[in-house]
Amino acid sequence: MQGPLVSLKVLDFSTLLPGPFASLLLADMGAEVLRIESPTRMDLVRVLPPHDSGVSASHAYLNRNKRSLALDLKRPEALEVVRQLVHDYDIVLEQFRPGVMERLGLGYEALKAINPRLIYVSITGYGQTGPYRDRAGHDINYLALAGLASQTGRQDQGPLPLGIQAADIAGGSLHGVIGLLAAVIARQHSGLGQRLDVSMTDCVFSLNAMAGAGYLACGVVPGMEQQVLNGGSFYDYYRSRDGRWLSVGSLEPVFMQQLCQALGRPELAAQGLSSRPEQQQALKQALQFEFEKHDFAELCQLFSGLDACVEPVLSLAEAVAHPQLQARQLVSQVPRGDGSFQAQMACPLKFSEGLPEPRHIGAQLGAHSAQVLAELGYSPERIEELRCSRVIA
Repeated sequence: MQGPLVSLKVLDFSTLLPGPFASLLLADMGAEVLRIESPTRMDLVRVLPPHDSGVSASHAYLNRNKRSLALDLKRPEALEVVRQLVHDYDIVLEQFRPGVMERLGLGYEALKAINPRLIYVSITGYGQTGPYRDRAGHDINYLALAGLASQTGRQDQGPLPLGIQAADIAGGSLHGVIGLLAAVIARQHSGLGQRLDVSMTDCVFSLNAMAGAGYLACGVVPGMEQQVLNGGSFYDYYRSRDGRWLSVGSLEPVFMQQLCQALGRPELAAQGLSSRPEQQQALKQALQFEFEKHDFAELCQLFSGLDACVEPVLSLAEAVAHPQLQARQLVSQVPRGDGSFQAQMACPLKFSEGLPEPRHIGAQLGAHSAQVLAELGYSPERIEELRCSRVIA
């Protein structure tokens, strides 16, 4: 089985999370992904704990199914290798600050002259233009500037750090893949590639789907615990007697009625329709009072057979063991390369024709350098010269 993207070949210059997660999706769907890595500047994810058999679990996951070519891009011989590869590759994915690839001689215009069909994807924090184009940032900064942090948290505590990197993945990785595949479709008609400027701040700003629409059209500025879906209504988390939590999303009357009936307070259901903040807060207090009469296990059992939009807040270990996630086969056993396997999160996309089985976990730095150069026609003697002079590793 080859996968729906078997015809695509990707040169991946990215590091850390946004670019590698994007190319992981492409590789899982069958694309041939070749990582171009620095032999002198280590990707932080390679050393990020925890480790499994001496290998970073994050690196092993993010870079599965990809080959690794270690090139010192400050050397002319390395740049020549890249130029030769571009003849045969569809996509370049890079995550440097604006201008870095141009200074190396590997910018879009330079590579487009070699391969006019090339699709060139640049993922950055703030984009290729604007006063912040050269500014450093991380996920938490992009969420702050895009207006999401100001409406995510508790009024008496302030913004809450998320448990995932939403700007990196939802902003950078997923929008990068969407744009890239759209460019592939456009190329089928025009025969030409193009450049994608993917700003994580831009893309995560667009995730203000409801609150942003409300502000721009109606002038309503969202704040913490002020909207229906961010804690301003009974749509929230509730603590059990033993200190665990459950999520309540019973917005529709039919679900609200089941929730209140199960808790022995059917009269509360009518309050769910109120738009008055003081009534919503009173309802939340009443629901919390009822939830705290029961232990977590009792509540899970109580709501397990009801369609009330009430679900337990699970730890990651509990989520992995949950029958729904197990039925969806969201954990895969991926070959390490020594005959053993590592458990990893599987590709969540389900195709009727299926996807290829994972080939290997993230490769060691430069594991495929000699193989890739040999495919380009380099002799064993020349490959050894480049290794000895540290052009490759």
